[in-house]
Amino acid sequence: MSDPIEDAALSGGTAAEIALSVEGAISAGRLAPGARLPTVRELAARLAVSPATVNAAYRTLRNRGLVAAAGRAGTRVLERTAPTNRALGAPVGPGVRDLADGNPDPALLPPLQPALAKLSGRQWLYGESGALPALLDWFRLDFERDGLTAEHLAVAGGAMDAIERVLQAHLWPGDAVIVEDPAFGGVLDLVSALGLRPIAVPVDNDGLRADLLQRALEQRPAACVLTPRAQNPTGAALSPERAAELRKAFQGHENILLIEDDHAAAIAGTEPETVTGDFRHWAVIRSVTKYLGPDLRLSVLNGDQFTVDRFLRRQQVGAGWASHLLQELAVTMLRDPATPTLLATARETYRERRRVLADALGRRGITLSGRSGFNGWIPTPAEGAVAQALLARGWAVRTGEAFRTNAPPGLRVTFANLSPEEAEDFAATLHAILQGDGRGYPA
Repeated sequence: MSDPIEDAALSGGTAAEIALSVEGAISAGRLAPGARLPTVRELAARLAVSPATVNAAYRTLRNRGLVAAAGRAGTRVLERTAPTNRALGAPVGPGVRDLADGNPDPALLPPLQPALAKLSGRQWLYGESGALPALLDWFRLDFERDGLTAEHLAVAGGAMDAIERVLQAHLWPGDAVIVEDPAFGGVLDLVSALGLRPIAVPVDNDGLRADLLQRALEQRPAACVLTPRAQNPTGAALSPERAAELRKAFQGHENILLIEDDHAAAIAGTEPETVTGDFRHWAVIRSVTKYLGPDLRLSVLNGDQFTVDRFLRRQQVGAGWASHLLQELAVTMLRDPATPTLLATARETYRERRRVLADALGRRGITLSGRSGFNGWIPTPAEGAVAQALLARGWAVRTGEAFRTNAPPGLRVTFANLSPEEAEDFAATLHAILQGDGRGYPA
């Protein structure tokens, strides 16, 4: 009979060493999600340490969000304990159409060269201001046009950088965070990496489900991260009715830190909605990467003074500031007279490409979720087998495992530059696979 302690190669003589050993076993796959850890007494006896030492190790692991106590079921490894394989720009091979990369259409991004030629060429030095006033002014007007106050702003190195620093500045390992389900894999990985405990709340086409939020709030979360529109992977967008329902559901819980990741605001294709309302501590984050280019790692954080001040203090002990060169490039592109027309074209193009793909799938009885942005979710059984069958026929998509916690299986499809002819071809291919045509799933 196999020995679970030996199989997992658990070792150590101190609480820190034991916790590191368990974490290593989780990372290496020797302890799978859902696996039961040895009891405190079992592990203490095997390692010749006191039960108090093992208790301290397990407490460290719980605080880091790696394991959870499950009563009589013991202590078990949480379902999401290691970063998913989210390789950026991973090649899909010759002859394969890539609907997996999550990228915007390069043809709808503004050209870099004219903006680069207009840069001042100034060398910025240590100790100089971290944010360009011109960039803050542009975003202040952008927020205010959408009805959001914008008294306190800061510049970060992209939306995920802003989310990470806000969470780090407010929360402690072991704190609970409400996340969407399915959610952007980067957020799930970040919550895990920070040792926070995710509480997954389902998402539908109108955003976070208000009717299912109450149970999550009963677990006393410290924060909530939601996407008001262009939700990745589903394309969900808050409706006015859903935003109102969520504000009502959060009544009495206004001390929770609310983070809204409005990462694709300029090209999302739906009107802005916010849940911030009466929250004491909140942040709305807007990025330029979806419409100026993924390599322009810049975002602007709008929030209450306390939250923005904490963010800035946390930033100062890390990167210090976001690149002034990138800030100057971004504001030059944003101020270009041609940019508003290009952004309007991008919004309409993405909206039309979503409609075309949704129609092509719908005629075959297949659902594409969402109504904003350029990603959508297709519910499907056996997501891995379906994705492999699609790949064998020349289509690369993302399986749902990188995005979902408890949600049913599905595929994330990026249709940013998908032509109408390709949409029909993809829909027909997926339909044939799901119907079982003898060339792969479900064979």
